[in-house]
Amino acid sequence: MTQFRRVTDQFSVSPQIAVGDVAQAATEGFVLIINNRPDGEDPAQPDGAEIEAAARAAGLDYVAIPVRGGPDAAQVLAQRQAVEAADGPVLAYCRSGTRSIVTWAIGQAQAGNVDRQTLISLGAEAGYDLSGVVG
Repeated sequence: MTQFRRVTDQFSVSPQIAVGDVAQAATEGFVLIINNRPDGEDPAQPDGAEIEAAARAAGLDYVAIPVRGGPDAAQVLAQRQAVEAADGPVLAYCRSGTRSIVTWAIGQAQAGNVDRQTLISLGAEAGYDLSGVVG
C-alpha cells in the first residue's frame, strides 16, 4: 500500500497510487482524489480512468489535473478550487507527490492562504523541499 503524506488536515499527497489504494483512501476519510500525473508517463502506471472508476465505486470524487514539469496558472487554479470545494480531506498524487504538493503550494501562496515559511515547513514535514517553489 502507498503511504499518504499529510500536509494539512485538508490536504495530503502521495506517490503513484494503485487501484487497491483507493479503498485505503476512503477508509482514511478522503473525499476527493486529485490525479496530477498524465497518463502514459510510465507503461507500468495505472490509467487514470482505472483510479477514477475505483474512486467513484468507493464513493470518492475524482478530478484529473495532469501536470507535466511545473504547473501552469490554470492547473494551479483548478487544484486550489478543487481542494477548496471539497467537503473533506483531499488526496493528490503524481509519480512522487512532488507535482501535487508544488501545485497546491503555489495556489496557497498566490491566494495568500498560507505564508511562505509555513508552506516550506509543511512541505518539509511531508518530505518535500518547497524552498525554491514558493516565493
